Amino acid sequence: MNWLSRFNGPQTLGEGGVFWSLFVVTVIVLATVPLYAEFFIVNNLAYFLLWTFMALGLSLIWGHAGILSFGQTAFFGLAGYGYGVISINLGDAHGLTWVAFVGALILPTLLAAVVGYFMFYGGVRDVFVGIVTLSITLVMETFMAQTAGPEWAIGTARLNGFNGMSGMPPLTIPWFGDDSIMLDGNPFYWFVLALVVVVYLALRWLVNSRFGNVLVAIRENPDRAEMLGYNVRLYQLAVFTIGGTLAGISGVLYTTWGSYITPSAMGLTAAALPIVWTAAGGRKDITTTLVATVFLLWVSQTLAVKGAQYALVLMGVLLLVVVLLAPDGLVLLVVRGIGRVFRRGQPAGSNNGAL
Repeated sequence: MNWLSRFNGPQTLGEGGVFWSLFVVTVIVLATVPLYAEFFIVNNLAYFLLWTFMALGLSLIWGHAGILSFGQTAFFGLAGYGYGVISINLGDAHGLTWVAFVGALILPTLLAAVVGYFMFYGGVRDVFVGIVTLSITLVMETFMAQTAGPEWAIGTARLNGFNGMSGMPPLTIPWFGDDSIMLDGNPFYWFVLALVVVVYLALRWLVNSRFGNVLVAIRENPDRAEMLGYNVRLYQLAVFTIGGTLAGISGVLYTTWGSYITPSAMGLTAAALPIVWTAAGGRKDITTTLVATVFLLWVSQTLAVKGAQYALVLMGVLLLVVVLLAPDGLVLLVVRGIGRVFRRGQPAGSNNGAL
């Protein structure tokens, strides 16, 4: 199909009948989970999925444009607090939570655009981008941690320092009369799943478009890309801003999921975790990043039952293994191996069911 070809290309794994059949089956299976699973499982799945937006954004920034950023959690936290402040002040009547949703996404988008502008047009490159973005993240965490006093309030919303902000209303859809549909439990899970599918497909289209190909050229050699006539700084600013918006989506969904957010969401540990998820999956591919993020979050939660330190140790060891033995990512390495085995079993010249 012509329209399906828009989502295939050299910058993403997976094409043909087998891949897209697996994709549709996976989405259907995930969509039907609330019909037979306990609330605890559905709630956990929603939690795993809501983090994938931040990881996908980092895959776009780091994997495709070659910009290592530790700022995803800064955008995450800003959007989370933004949603909390706006939604608490506006309330949840008449669909005003969607105003809070949009308003909260504008904040990290603007911050990413401003920071990106001064970094890229100011000549900041390579490892110094990581230093600048990490500094911004830690400054934001330090600032929010000292907002415990009663004077730190925006309208009726108290920031509460390390105690965290709570009491945000969930997203609601206005309905007939005074009734409204609250996106909590199963509806929230379906909403997050649908949003993941839409964003995933949109990113597949984006990275396989001319824009995505230029990003890869910049990743491989920014000086050469500039010599070919591309406005490298503008492309870097655009992709950095998109990544900030995606991290903001995770921040808003996290805040609505637990009706709670703390400054630790922007701490050093939180800033490092998206790096591990993306590196372990294969930062140059959004599909492997998506799979690795959900899997590693599940493993981390399982280990956290025995002690939070076990999950952190595993993440550290995993990052070390990836850097030393599998720089392209463990999941990407496994997928490519499966693809080679699959193609070996096909008749010569056949690629109709290519992975």
